[in-house]
Parts: sequence; structure tokens; C-alpha cells
Amino acid sequence: MGVKLSLCMIVKDEQDVLARCLASAAELADEIVIADTGSRDNTKEIAKSFTDKVFDFAWEDDFSAARNFSFSKATGDYVMWLDADDVIEESDLKGFLALKAALETERPDTVMCRYNTAFNEDGSPAFTYYRERILRRTPDLNWEGIVHECIAPRGKIVYADCAISHKKTRAGDPRRNLEIYQKAISRGHTCSAREKYYYGRELYYNRLYREAACVLEDALLDPALWKVNAAEACELLGDCYLYLRKTEKALAAVFRAFSYGVPRAETLCAAGNIFKLKRDYESACYWYSLAAETPAARTDGFSRPEYRDFVPALELSVCCYHLGLYEDAKRFHEQAKALRPNHPSVRANERFFS
Repeated sequence: MGVKLSLCMIVKDEQDVLARCLASAAELADEIVIADTGSRDNTKEIAKSFTDKVFDFAWEDDFSAARNFSFSKATGDYVMWLDADDVIEESDLKGFLALKAALETERPDTVMCRYNTAFNEDGSPAFTYYRERILRRTPDLNWEGIVHECIAPRGKIVYADCAISHKKTRAGDPRRNLEIYQKAISRGHTCSAREKYYYGRELYYNRLYREAACVLEDALLDPALWKVNAAEACELLGDCYLYLRKTEKALAAVFRAFSYGVPRAETLCAAGNIFKLKRDYESACYWYSLAAETPAARTDGFSRPEYRDFVPALELSVCCYHLGLYEDAKRFHEQAKALRPNHPSVRANERFFS
């Protein structure tokens, strides 16, 4: 018989993308559960063409509450979640079907899958990370966090190579998440360590750099903050201080990330950026070169593959030029061009070197 897999989703006004998502997952899911949080378009009608388990849920500015409601309606042995603008590409579906077949014998508690959320000019993933995607259904399975909700990986954890692709068709409201946090805090909500990190991120994205720096500093003082989030918080904090024209504090924030584990290529490039800004091109070359030597590794944090090859090559070309190393500058430009020939910076440099 095999295990029964329930796909659980929360949706609102997703008529443009929902059918695409559900069609891509139809072969994989034995049951589809949709919690609608107040759609005014044809979202519910589209959902009902795929499943009879479509429920209304009154939105209360809490993504975890909505996710938990959708999970509560599932009857499968395992539950899986997707957002409406997610897609299981054909190239990944075979992997997911094999993964589902293995659930019965492997019996993992948590299956971590890659999540591709941004893409380069050629369609290759530019931003990816692992998320808890398939979970064994138990009474204590519970989402946490009013925004950027998660279920902390637990029990037997399996990492799978198959990926979900996040394919937005329209821009979201950049202030939505920030306002949810601000409303909750005004009502007395106490942020967890993880929520402090994500609240700081939302402040940063909305260019409130001084406020973001304060929240991120507070998050880094919280011993409950996951190490991977702490390292990323240091990088964001460094950016905040750069925007606030506090270069030395920015450098100290970036170097602080080294205390949380093996340096990420993103962190090494951030250090290079600061030395480049200081016009210390020799030091900048050192950090960019280290980033280019950083091997790819599975990480539970955000991963931008371009920081291991394309970004270092692009920046080394600029720094070598300023150092008078013109042949090296051209060589690094050729490396960057080979990786992403249609990137705007590569095209500009190509005209320059021509």
C-alpha cells in the first residue's frame, strides 16, 4: 500500500498560480488540504477542482496558526507543505516519487528538501536553502512563528536532493511581514530568538537600518538563536552598519560570524566588500579569493552558489584592475563571463575591456 502523503496549503487570492502548483503535485499527493484565509478571487473554485478538502480559516496575522489548521485536517501518514507559487518541476518530480516510496522503509521524522527561491538569467538557482518539507504526522507536530514560520527539524532527519521551486509571478507587499511583527509586538508579543532574526531582516529589507541593527544585535545576544541564523545575522548587521557609514563596526560584525562555524562564502565576500569600499584592494582580493576556494556543502542556511564563483571572479577583476594587475583583471573577467555572460555587470565590463 505504501504511506499516505497529505499535501497541506494555506492560500489567499492565488488564482494566477494555484492550478500550476496543484497540477505539479497531483501525482505525488494522496490527499490535498487547502485552508483559504479569505480569497476574493477564484482561488477556492480552483482548489475545489483538485480536492474536496477546502476549508475557510479566518486570518489572524499568524502564519503558524493557519499552517497548524491545515495540518489538523490531514489524515496521511506524512504531511507536506507548499506555497501557492511553488512548483515541483518535472526534473524533481521523479525524485519526490522515489522519496515517497522510501518513506515506508526509512520512516524518517523530518525530510529536508532544497528550496530554490531565486534564479539567474539562465534559470539556474541563485538562492537556495533546505526546509523541513515532509514530516511524519504526529499529535505534537506544530508550526511556530507568526511570520517565517517553521517546524524545528526533529527525530530522524533525512536530506533529499529534490527541490521545490518558488516561482513568483507578481511582487508581494514588502511591508506585510514587517507590519505583522510590529502589530504583534505592540500587542505584547515576545519574539523568540528566531523571530528577532527575521524581524531584523524585515526591518533591513525596508531600509530601516538603525532599527534593524538594534534588533539583530539583540538577536545575537540570545543564546537560543540557531548558529546558522546567527552567522547570517552578522552579515546583515554588517550591511546595516555600512549603510549607517560605520565601516569598522561593519567589519567587526562580519568577522563575528566566524565564531559560529566554518566561514560561508557569503561572509568572506562581505569582508571583501568592506575592504574594497575602504580601497584596500589587496586585502579585498584575499577575502574574495578565499570565497572562491570555499567548497559547496549542504547547509541549513541560505545558500547563494554565485558567492563561490561568480561574485569572487567579478570582484577580483575590479580589485586587480585597481592594483594595476591588468592581465589578472581580464582573466577574472573572462571567468565571470563564462559563468554568467548575460549579467549586466559582465556586459558592462566586456565593453570596458574591449
